[in-house]
Amino acid sequence: MKLYLEDGSVPMTNSLAERTIRSFAIGRRNWLFSGSPRGARSCGVLYSIVESAKANGLVPYQYIRSVLEKLNGKLDQLTNEILDQVMLWNGEVKEQ
Repeated sequence: MKLYLEDGSVPMTNSLAERTIRSFAIGRRNWLFSGSPRGARSCGVLYSIVESAKANGLVPYQYIRSVLEKLNGKLDQLTNEILDQVMLWNGEVKEQ
C-alpha cells in the first residue's frame, strides 16, 4: 500500500514518528521502575500529552498547567464540552 502516492500530504517515510519516539525508547529502561502497571500507564499518558503539545507548537509545561487549571474541581463532572475546552485542536488553547 503506497498511500503517499495518492495523498501528497502523507510522508514517504515514518522518520518523523521514529525521531519523536526516540527519547521515549532511550529512556524506557528508566520506566521499568514506575512502581506498578498503573504508574507505568500514567507515565505513558503524560509522555503522550507532552509530545502532542510539542507537535502542535505548544510549550508542554504551559499546556499541562492550563489543562490542570481548567479541570480543577471538575473531574467528577467531566463532559465532552469541558474536555473540548482543553483539547489541542481548540483554537483558544493555541492562543494561550
